[in-house]
Amino acid sequence: MKIAMPLADNKLCMHFGHCEVFRFFKIDEDTKSIIENVDITPPPHEPGLLPKWVGEQGGNIVLAGGMGHKAKTLFTAQGIQVITGVDEIDPEKAVTDYLNGTLTSGPNACDH
Repeated sequence: MKIAMPLADNKLCMHFGHCEVFRFFKIDEDTKSIIENVDITPPPHEPGLLPKWVGEQGGNIVLAGGMGHKAKTLFTAQGIQVITGVDEIDPEKAVTDYLNGTLTSGPNACDH
């Protein structure tokens, strides 16, 4: 499992298309723990580009504050699960909460 999170200033970016980097967390599914993480700068934002790019990086789950309906559809078509409305700005805590089933999410922070 590899979880991707869009970040700005080392915090969850509320709109994934405007992030500085994506942090990819490699997960040990047996222990539900983070094995490693790496920050990768995405290519310049273009509609429809990031779902394929995240997939190419091995991501299969995206935790995001906000994401438009079309982008969510494109991620799903790539076989990538999307969880929006994440409000935890600390990336490691958000991933740990997700793995423990305690991640809370609110409204999608994106309306387009």
